[in-house]
Amino acid sequence: MGFFSKDIKTLDDLFVHTLRDIYYAEKQIEKALPKMIVKATDPQLKAGFEKHLVQTRGHIERVEEVFELHGVKAKEVTCPAIDGIIEEADEVSGDVDDKQVLDAALIASAQAVEHYEMTRYGTLIAWAKQLGRSDCASVLAKNLEEEKATDQELTKMAESKINLQAAE
Repeated sequence: MGFFSKDIKTLDDLFVHTLRDIYYAEKQIEKALPKMIVKATDPQLKAGFEKHLVQTRGHIERVEEVFELHGVKAKEVTCPAIDGIIEEADEVSGDVDDKQVLDAALIASAQAVEHYEMTRYGTLIAWAKQLGRSDCASVLAKNLEEEKATDQELTKMAESKINLQAAE
């Protein structure tokens, strides 16, 4: 089913489809993070990725909880956007020999992922509220807050140390 599929007729249909999209995305991120952990050379960055891997597993559980609350089957729909972001991250990090530049590239890639997730969760929260599903919105809000915090931590690492080292 494409994003603007004829199968999507209501806001509820769109909500469920997008929930399945972020479910797929979180599972792809869960697969990609261990590779990023291995590639990262800065200990703080490596630890940040490890922390986010644990959080990502929690995000998957929360999305599954929202499926259950909403009374629909937890299943994925392919998300070409996250596939593209992850593919680009693999390509860029595979081309970098300088360790400090590699860490800067990994942060940039991770932030692209975070920003995608933040847009999806923000939209899902708004739609859940519109559909009278404040229960779903509050569960999704926990994921959004963690994504925002991760993005802020990555920015802080980049600006305080990693980008400076990469520029040397």
